[in-house]
Amino acid sequence: MPKISTLIDADKIAARVREMGAQITKDYVGMEIVLVPVLKGSFVFAADLAREIDLPVAIDFLGLRSYGDGTKSSGIVQITSDLTKPIEGKHVIVIEDIVDTGLTMQYLFENLETRHPASVKLASLLHKPARAKVDIEIDYLGFTIEDVFVIGYGLDFAERYRNMPFIGVLEEQ
Repeated sequence: MPKISTLIDADKIAARVREMGAQITKDYVGMEIVLVPVLKGSFVFAADLAREIDLPVAIDFLGLRSYGDGTKSSGIVQITSDLTKPIEGKHVIVIEDIVDTGLTMQYLFENLETRHPASVKLASLLHKPARAKVDIEIDYLGFTIEDVFVIGYGLDFAERYRNMPFIGVLEEQ
């Protein structure tokens, strides 16, 4: 069994998600928003965040993949599942688990802009600025982390560990 050290515990995550939900509620008062979680990694964060937003929300999912089974980005973005409804004229909040190089989000935002939403903002649980290749504005950020490979709370290594309630670091064996 690999050794996993805790980077951000479940209580700290829950407190920050509550704060993010309250800020989104304040920023969009009187408006309807469309939450667009990016699958697969953001599903846990997205579910918790959605419950903390006290507004009418629609939710549609988008599947993107930029990682293989390793710990480094492949550099290739694939749409694995597209939105099921138009977002034209809608206020969209993309929900992402982690922004590191920024290339995936740059690709996604360029794609979404062609669909003519009223606005597009980004909520990301984690940001890893040490790996940034392009500047991406994160409107709602959970935590900034060092350049470590993280798992848990939706984040995986080879499709494992997504169900851990905390964010951990998989230690080298």
